[in-house]
Amino acid sequence: MLMLGIALLSGALSVLVMLPAAQHLRSFQDGEQTSATLHTEGSCMIGQCKVEFRAEGNTVVADLPVGSGGGKSSVGARMTVRYHADDPWVAVRDEDTGGGGAAVLTVISGGTALLFLVTSVVAPVYASRQRRADPVAGVTSPEGGPAGPANP
Repeated sequence: MLMLGIALLSGALSVLVMLPAAQHLRSFQDGEQTSATLHTEGSCMIGQCKVEFRAEGNTVVADLPVGSGGGKSSVGARMTVRYHADDPWVAVRDEDTGGGGAAVLTVISGGTALLFLVTSVVAPVYASRQRRADPVAGVTSPEGGPAGPANP
């Protein structure tokens, strides 16, 4: 039952969180491209990084969305970003427009879900077959021999 719960949780993470994050990153493929500087470092994969760049003559400090890479970069690091002209407050590293780390985590959590789902089905079947094949200790057949499949 625990394995089935892990499978459902991992599948939900893949479908409800990481897949939309990867699609969001891909939506920037046709966005405006510009050079930026890492403004706030943190765990970019969970959306804690910010970049600074110029858009239409204004200096903008934009969030890098969930699933972005670049977490090992330090403040001041230069990078190329893409943003939507109508919303420059969110930018994506140019390297992440293919889905970035979110796409990788989608595959990993989906694979984990599949593994635990198969295991949660196979384990009880295997256990029930083992119980039928093993003779029960202390039980004898009417002929006096051990009880089992060959000696009912």
